[in-house]
Amino acid sequence: MKAVVLHEYGGPDKLKYEEWDDPQAGNGQILIRVAAAGVNPIDWKIRSGAMKTFMPLELPAILGYDYSGIVLSVGKGVEGYAEGDKVFGRAGKTYAELLLADLAGLSNLPKGLDLIEAAALPVVLNTGNQLIVEAGKVQAGQTVVITGALGSVGRTAVWVAKKLGAHVIAGVRGSQRKAAEELGADALLALDSRQEMDSLGLVDVVADTIGGAVSDALLAKVKPGGIYASVVGPPPNASLHPTVKVEAFGSHPDAASMYSLAEDIANGKFKIPVDRKIPLADAAKAHAEAEKGGIGKILLLA
Repeated sequence: MKAVVLHEYGGPDKLKYEEWDDPQAGNGQILIRVAAAGVNPIDWKIRSGAMKTFMPLELPAILGYDYSGIVLSVGKGVEGYAEGDKVFGRAGKTYAELLLADLAGLSNLPKGLDLIEAAALPVVLNTGNQLIVEAGKVQAGQTVVITGALGSVGRTAVWVAKKLGAHVIAGVRGSQRKAAEELGADALLALDSRQEMDSLGLVDVVADTIGGAVSDALLAKVKPGGIYASVVGPPPNASLHPTVKVEAFGSHPDAASMYSLAEDIANGKFKIPVDRKIPLADAAKAHAEAEKGGIGKILLLA
């Protein structure tokens, strides 16, 4: 098969499109022909070497966690899937034409969901859901601020918090206010406006997807006993606010909630925009574009 292989840490140019041995489905495994793979920030952080202390690779390695595709073969002991099924999920080594599925992160494709665009969903749906439900422990009637609300994780978090019955304040840049109206939040907060940030009252939960200076400012807005949940690590000044519970976490595969949220997308309840689709062979170009930021999801077409 063809795959995108990393032989050494570095820039996007270190990603090489080349031949790799085909994986084989053993007992309890499913072999997938990849339709598309999603590009996530963690991918380029790993590629650059920024994560090697925490997530060291055995090089050469294939990157990627998101995918959609078709079941090619099913190993002994696997139930619920058959050859030809359309699926999507989280696994390792998704920048390839073939992969072995991780059953904990695998799901059949919901009716009405585009197979290619489904590759944009697994990691962000898991992360946005867990940010609100597991880390933020958001309850009906609570007020929650979600930063980076127009990002893929932020959009998911807004939808999940609204489903739970929370009062949702979507944090975006002032220039994004018009675009953010589509999110259906109860209120908008310009994170780059000192005036708006200063006038924000106390909230029950902050769900942070961006970090930086904004995190320090918002931490002071959490009620005593409230929660500051983050996918980008704890705020630098966390120790100055001992009455706030800081929950920094990394997401994990959860096929059931992933499928449920993907059904909501298929039914038009909310959306995760796909900015562009790039051939797998051009993964280096995709990484270079994605690292610039400010765009929706990029998919690699296998």
